Order: sequence, then C-alpha cells, then structure tokens
Amino acid sequence: MKLKLGLPKGSLQETTLELFRRAGYEISVNPRSYFPVIDDDEIECMLIRAQEVARYVEDGILDVGLTGKDWILENDARVVEVADLVYAKQTFGKVRWVLAAPENSPFKSVKDLGGKIIATELVKVTERYLASKGVKAKVEFSWGATEVKPPVLADAIVEVTETGSSLRANGLRIIETVLESNTKFISNPAAWKDPWKREKAETIVLLLKGAIEAAGKVGLMLNVRREDLSNVLAVLPALKRPTVSNLSDPEWVAVNTVIDEKTVREIIPRLKAANAQGIVEYPLNKIVI
Repeated sequence: MKLKLGLPKGSLQETTLELFRRAGYEISVNPRSYFPVIDDDEIECMLIRAQEVARYVEDGILDVGLTGKDWILENDARVVEVADLVYAKQTFGKVRWVLAAPENSPFKSVKDLGGKIIATELVKVTERYLASKGVKAKVEFSWGATEVKPPVLADAIVEVTETGSSLRANGLRIIETVLESNTKFISNPAAWKDPWKREKAETIVLLLKGAIEAAGKVGLMLNVRREDLSNVLAVLPALKRPTVSNLSDPEWVAVNTVIDEKTVREIIPRLKAANAQGIVEYPLNKIVI
C-alpha cells in the first residue's frame, strides 16, 4: 500500500522540499517529471500546482497534500484539514491576499470600487468578499503578472503578498486585507478513515511540524560549576527551562537548551562571563513538542 502525496509545484516547491528534507525525507525532482522520488517506499509523490491540490485530494486522486487555505476556499474543496503548516515562500509565516490599487488612485476602501474591474487569480474568494461588503464589482481572472494590470487593464487587484515589496515596486497601495492564508496538510475524507493511511499521514505531519518548530533555533550545550549555575541560568531565556544534568565531577553540571539563533551572538559572551565552559552551539532539524 502507498500513500499518494501531492506536493505544491511553483513558488512553494523549493521551500516545501527543504522542509521535507529537514523532517527526514529526501525527495529528488526530475525537471522532466511530475513524479518526484522519495526515500520512503510507502509514499508516492506527485507535483501539482498548489491551486489544484485540494481538488485532486477531494476527488481521491491524491490521498493527502499540501496547499494553502486560500486554494481550499477557492475550490470549495471538501477535504479534511489535518494540520496548519505555517510556512511560505520567503518566511515561516502567513501570507495575505490584499486588495490593492495604484498609489495615485482615488480608492480608499473597498466601498469605492463599486462598478469597477478587479483582477485576481482568487476569483471566488474575492467575489464572496465583495458580497460580504455589499460591493458590486466585476472580478476578472488573471493568468499572472497581476501587479502590472492597474490602471490600464483593471482598476484594482487582489493579490497574494508576504512583505508587500512587489506591490510597492509596481506602484500599488494596499487598501484592505481580503484573506490571511497559510499552508495546510489536507486529506481525502476516505483516506483519513483508512487506519494505515491516517497513521502514515500523521507521522509525516508530526515530522513536518517538528521541522517548522526548529526553524530559526539552535541548541546550546555548556558546562558550569554548580556555584555558578544560577548566574548561567539567569542569562538563558526564561521561556522554557533548560536541562541540567550531573557530570562525573560532582562540582560540575551540564546545561542543554534551545534558543533563537538570532540571540546566540549576544548570549554566548554573557554565558562566558558567567563562567560557563565548553559552550557548543549545534543546528536543529526538528523539535517535536
């Protein structure tokens, strides 16, 4: 038996493959094939545009897959939303679909767009958003390069963004947020009821979540005399207690903890000043909580 897994092709592809690598799965992609090879004989992969993953999972062509909340809503897909996997193309965070218009346009809110043309790839979601605001506008499907369409081909757009830099580069101003989205691990309802497929899917999710949890964090190990332990612990972040272990020398203990990588350069000198010795920083692939 195999679990048929849909991976998002396109902007999320490389980030997703790297996430699987950190979770312990090696996936090899042949540019001429839509069927990557994974080092797990019980999984069969297929690369599909994120926009289509939910539909194929719903139809049972795929058992499980990774796609955005946005495309689940756009396809009205009846799938099991197994887990949130909050990562995006550039950052480990969420993305926004925003309503944007040219900087010099008179539009200040969605109410100003009645009777206007809005270009987007997220047509159904945009239409529902406009209806919820009592606005009647023409929503046109955009095949791409949506940012360049206003003001000649459209009055405004609804486009996805992480940082807003691409919109600003094209002279656009964000008016409102239409939808906040993140990647989700989804399953076909029948596959989710199958004990073997469900257990396999839950294992993948556990490891992927562990890889996301470890993003931007490192481990620290160090030795310290018992008499200096309180000073060392005062330096370390207080969010979670570090592990303190006895050493063969009863006057010394070992301390092991996880911290944000961006704080390491500030913390290590302070640990040294608190008489810590043998400080070792090591990378983390997964943190399972």
